[in-house]
Amino acid sequence: MKERESIGSRLGFILLSAGCAIGIGNVWRFPYMVGENGGGFFVLIYVLFLLILGVPILTMEYAIGRSSRLSVLSAFKKLEPKGSKWHIYGYFAIAGNYILLMFYSVVSGWILRYFVLAVKGEFMGKSPKNIAEIYGEMMSSPKTLILFMGITMLITVAVTSMGLQKGVERITKIMMIMLILIMIGLGIRSLTLPNSVEGVKFYLMPNMDNVRKVGVGNVLYGALNQSFFTLSLGIGGMEIFGSYIKKERSLVGEAILVAGLDTFVAIVAGLITIPACFAFNVAPDNGPSLIFLTLPNVFSAMKGGRIIGSLFFLFMYFAALSTMIGVFENDVSFSIDLFGLDRKKAALFAGIMITVGSIPCALGFNVWSAFQPLKAGNVIMDLEDFIVSNLLLPIGSLICCLFCTCKYGWGFDNYIEEVNSGVGIKMSLGLKWYFKIVLPAILIFLAVYGLWSYFA
Repeated sequence: MKERESIGSRLGFILLSAGCAIGIGNVWRFPYMVGENGGGFFVLIYVLFLLILGVPILTMEYAIGRSSRLSVLSAFKKLEPKGSKWHIYGYFAIAGNYILLMFYSVVSGWILRYFVLAVKGEFMGKSPKNIAEIYGEMMSSPKTLILFMGITMLITVAVTSMGLQKGVERITKIMMIMLILIMIGLGIRSLTLPNSVEGVKFYLMPNMDNVRKVGVGNVLYGALNQSFFTLSLGIGGMEIFGSYIKKERSLVGEAILVAGLDTFVAIVAGLITIPACFAFNVAPDNGPSLIFLTLPNVFSAMKGGRIIGSLFFLFMYFAALSTMIGVFENDVSFSIDLFGLDRKKAALFAGIMITVGSIPCALGFNVWSAFQPLKAGNVIMDLEDFIVSNLLLPIGSLICCLFCTCKYGWGFDNYIEEVNSGVGIKMSLGLKWYFKIVLPAILIFLAVYGLWSYFA
């Protein structure tokens, strides 16, 4: 059997894991979620949930990966008690990784398109109506959406085909370092804008009046959901990177570092967008359209807006592409582990599957817009996002948690031994009751409430 590839350095592992986690959820979803959920209190609760829920589940995925040295389906087959059926979850995890990229590639294509438009200066001197028309033209053009989705997929396949260390690790490290540097620069620039202090107050200072307007329950659920969404937990998205590392360091410290870097990027993304909204009298609760309809107006009115807008959409694209590459590495690994394909063939196979599978999502905004699954106003992307975010992520996280803590699964003793192998922070055995009772209860609530609130 061919020896398992491994990541070349600890920094590579941290940046690669963080790169998979850091994506549209941080730089697009997080700022508008903060805006919609009353500001600072949401940020505070989000960080709390990340520590007490996100980090423990992240250590579980890493532990399963490192102990098995396999991708998620093969890992569960190897670690599960003889005769049990835990591995069935692995098929859903594989499906989740494919479905996620079938709409993520399209949204990544939007960002690439906006980067090109920003570089060309297409937003400068335009009225809000003109900018809305630019967005409308993009969304109504199947050719444009499929072209930029296709370019993103070509880059993803090319990088992954180069190898784990020479391609995935090396390119992701470069992108992540550039992303962080660009973000810090943009964050400093945003804080120098007039009236930006009011934006910072809204963003970081808890204000219970804002919370009451939204509803405390909605804010708590939003922060809980975001803490799972941002780390890509529940479909083996992080498990794969555990399978590429050695037992030199314990997994708690690594999980905290990855979650910390992920949170840093999310918070700085908010520090770029929220103060800029306040500086130019734009509502920060404009939802998903904040990035594509609102911020181009800000760049249009800002001194040096063409350069700043170009850098903003470049960092957005790096964030999206790092997730594309990280999740795609899962899809490649599935084919290597299950079918024995070499890396290049596995990347080509997965690339063709996802590219073809992404076309319905692109057509859902124009040619197939009459097809509205789930409820009125939905498009195909909403259905795909619902399957991943409302079903597979919370239910998958629950199964992963039960597998690592239940005596009928891999078991708490095996999990804790793997997590604590190596130097670094250790997981306390005193947390056993929390992992076996509290965590599963919260995950069940997340899954049930998420379904109820979506349709209610």
